[in-house]
Parts: sequence; C-alpha cells; structure tokens
Amino acid sequence: MTEPTGPLPVVAIVGRPNVGKSTLVNRILGRRAAVVQDVPGVTRDRISYDALWNGKRFTVVDTGGWEPKATGLGASITRQAEYAMETADVIVLVVDSTVGATDTDLAAARILRRSDRPVILVANKVDDERSEAGASELWSLGLGEPQAVSALHGRSSGDLLDLILDSMPEAPREQLEEGGPRRVALVGRPNVGKSSLLNRLAKDERSVVDSVAGTTVDPVDSIVVLGGEEWRFVDTAGLRRKVNTASGTEYYASLRTEAAIQAAEVAVVLLAADEVISEQDQRVITQVVEAGRALVIAINKWDTLDEDRRFQLEKEIERELARVRWASRVNISASTGRGVNKLADHLRAALASWESRVPTSELNTFVRALVQETPPPARGGRAPKIKYVTQADVRPPRFVVFSTGFLEAGYRRFLERKIRERWGFEGSPIEVSVKVREGRGSDRPKG
Repeated sequence: MTEPTGPLPVVAIVGRPNVGKSTLVNRILGRRAAVVQDVPGVTRDRISYDALWNGKRFTVVDTGGWEPKATGLGASITRQAEYAMETADVIVLVVDSTVGATDTDLAAARILRRSDRPVILVANKVDDERSEAGASELWSLGLGEPQAVSALHGRSSGDLLDLILDSMPEAPREQLEEGGPRRVALVGRPNVGKSSLLNRLAKDERSVVDSVAGTTVDPVDSIVVLGGEEWRFVDTAGLRRKVNTASGTEYYASLRTEAAIQAAEVAVVLLAADEVISEQDQRVITQVVEAGRALVIAINKWDTLDEDRRFQLEKEIERELARVRWASRVNISASTGRGVNKLADHLRAALASWESRVPTSELNTFVRALVQETPPPARGGRAPKIKYVTQADVRPPRFVVFSTGFLEAGYRRFLERKIRERWGFEGSPIEVSVKVREGRGSDRPKG
C-alpha cells in the first residue's frame, strides 16, 4: 500500500471536561498516548496524534474541555476546542451517558448543529446493555443517533471507527493551497521585533509597532517581495500577558501563533540578540517542530551587540538550541535592514529541504553500509535486523525503517543524524519511525 503524501483528514474529539475524551483517543490509537487522569481539565492543549484504521491514516485531535461560560484559562480551552471544530473534517462530541445531557452539552450541540462538518455523537461510559437506556436519552441533543461506546473497555469502538471513516470527506478540508506565494509564519515571543521586521519587508507601516509588548493583536497577512520573489507573511500576536487574565490571554495568543504555523509552510522564529534565549522562545520553536514545518531562526538586533554579548549568545545558541541544530540561521537587524535580504535564500533552502525526497535505492545502499558498520543494539539477546528503509512522505520528510525488532530511541536518533549528514535537510525537521515486521527466514524458531 502506498503511503499518502498529502495532509491527512482531521478528527476533532470535543466535549466538556472529564467525559473521557482522552480515554477515547487512546482507544482509537490503540495505545496510551493521551494523558488520562480522573481530574477535570487535565488536557489543556489541543494535541494531535496520527491514527490508522482499516488501512486509512488520519489525525486525531484531543482538545481541552469545552466550557461555553468559562473565563480565563477555561475560556482559552473553549476557544481551543472551537478552533479544532473549525479546522476538523469530522467532529466527535463525547457525552458522559451516566450523567446525561448537561447545559454545557446542550450549548455545544446548539453550535454543532449549525456546523457544516459531519458530527458524530458519542455516548461514552456505556459499559453494558443496562447502561444503554442513558445513551438513548441523548437523542434529545438533536445530533442524530448517539453511538453507545465504552472508551475504557473498548465496547463498540470498532463500529465507531468505521463510522468516523465513512464520515470523512474525499480530501481533507485543510489542504494547503498549491501555487501562489509561499506562506511564511513570522513568530516569536513579544517585543522581539516581528512587526518591525514585517514593516521593513513590506516597506510600509502595515503593522502597528510600539515598544509595549503585545501591541499586535490580530494576525496580519502581507504579500512581500523579497529576493525577487513574492512571499505571504503572517504576522502573529506575541505571547503576551495581561494583568487580569494572564494565563488565559497568553494561552490564546499561543493558539493564534499555532494557527499561523499550521497555515504556513515555513516559519521564521525571531529571537532578540540582546536578551537571553527564554522558555517562551523554546516553546515557539517546539510549536514549529511539532507542526512539521520548515524552520528559519532569525536573530534580530544583531547590530547592537558588543563582543562579549556576541560570545555569550553563541554559547547560548549552542546550549539552548542543540535539538534544532539543523535549523537555518540568519543574523539580521529589522531596524536598519542589515541581513534582511539574506532571508529569502534561507527560506528557499529550508523549503527545498522540506520538500526533498531521497531515492529509495540510494537510501537503502547508504543505510545498509551504515548498519554493517554500526549495527543496532540487541534487546533480549537478539539484535534486530533492518530489512528496508523508505521515505514515506515529504513536507516534512518522513522515513520508515522496516525492522525485525524494536529499535532503541538512541539508534533512531543516530539514523536521523547520519541521514542529515548525508543529505543535509537544513531547515527542515525529519522523522524516523520504525515498523516491526518479523520477516520470512527470520531466525525465530517456528512453534
């Protein structure tokens, strides 16, 4: 079966807190990936997982609890769940059948009835036939037949998965547009100079610039000519704090940043050269890597540095950004324009890596020689044998290793490092996954 190379259909799991969304996600995935705890509101973030059922791959999004009247962080989780609804191809509303339809469930159903997406209503915690009466009462939500499921015990989960697959459109809703200017997300924590850089690129005062962190409230799309080519830049609100709803506002700004990254092909993460690399900077970089987008790190205000700070910054970059050594890096000054023109070459190179494909024969010849020189470590007395390697996808490049046994994380990182040394992939994340296949002629005795 050939692996799909385009974006996957998205299934959003939504519902109020503690109805068993994460347990259902784990059931769909067939592994314990989502955090499950008997406390409302454990899942704060919208977390995506790759899933496979009956040969079809799709993405499952586990959302925070849906609370229409929530304030602060709760309001952010609500917006987060709503965002998942807006971008999903299929929405699964999970209701606790042992509690019945609450006001929150009714409010969610009212919004979802207006949705143009397929909505599947799941009556969770139906552990036996006696519990099915509670599930049938959920017809009152007006979302059609409730699917009686026990996420914890797996009851009817296969039927639910079949229904999800049947409800998926032919092509994912959120497919990236082909053609037109390449899409660039300009991201970073507040006050690192995102708007100043955009204004320098656009050669006008398109974004409001102020020395107060968090001036940019809404994302602004700008078509910019850089290096003789048009680019579409999205300038996003920084991760800012307000006194009244500190965590909530910052959290929502983070979602907006994530939305821009998801809509882009390459992200420019702006860091301020005159400030230490912070946890917020790290968080933005993590968002880009987890979204699988090409990455350019631009160090702004480079012209303001003395020799001491320059030396310190190089040490910080080496230490704090070790996990993204592959990222393309450029030193710039948004205020004077120094180095800004170099940005186009870095963007092009990162996108070329993001879209590049290694011929299968070349890849296997390389990996065979590598494995002969450094074989994978043995587990339980048996060394796994690598049978075959293929590049399953681009944007970003994904490699699948077919092996007779599990490969340790350290060995997978070794393979990734060696693949990078051979083919570069500067500016693009790459992913190496393993599929264990006990091949014919293996040395395991037949029983």
